Amino acid sequence: MRRTLVAILTGALATVTLAAAAVVLTAPPVLAANVLANSGFESGALSPWSCSNGSVVSTPVHSGGRALAGGVTASDHAQCTQTVAVQPNTTYALSAWVRGNYVYLGVTGGPSTWTPSAASYTRLSVSYTTAAGQTSVQVYLHGWYAQGTYYADDVGLSGPGGGTPSPSAPGTFAPPKVRNARMLSDAMNAAPPAATAGTSVSRAATAIAASAVP
Repeated sequence: MRRTLVAILTGALATVTLAAAAVVLTAPPVLAANVLANSGFESGALSPWSCSNGSVVSTPVHSGGRALAGGVTASDHAQCTQTVAVQPNTTYALSAWVRGNYVYLGVTGGPSTWTPSAASYTRLSVSYTTAAGQTSVQVYLHGWYAQGTYYADDVGLSGPGGGTPSPSAPGTFAPPKVRNARMLSDAMNAAPPAATAGTSVSRAATAIAASAVP
């Protein structure tokens, strides 16, 4: 009788153990999430994006009912940035749907990509791996001087989120002082620079750097 009871209990324990193992083995994997907020601008406001000359519009859009419009002028490339928390030593996928001439997408201090012309919404994407100890990252979008309004929608930074992002200065760009108006005009009319993976900063100011006062 005692042996029979022990056998029953042993069998029951084995069944419970196997069931628990099955639950563990069939648990769904953790999926990468978009760590950007208001990525489709559906709130109707820019926040938490920081823009030098941006607005939310209802047309043209890629999806939903809202999109970002970057109001590029002769002296403002309409940069929009957002800083988010990330995890160290982790690869993230940055992407956005953009429309317009010379639209740039990138990571401040990291890689970037661009399109010279997009008559309809076109997807830009670039991957980025955080450094050891890095806990925040700033992503940006901008156009190029005097190239017309650009549009962006469904911006994504896919990967695991972190804690609270480190504070950062607004991602706006102010042209430096120049020696004379002619040099500034020549710089603004220069061909837009190509985005290069691994760049240490946004290349928006490349064309006017030579005319800056030391």
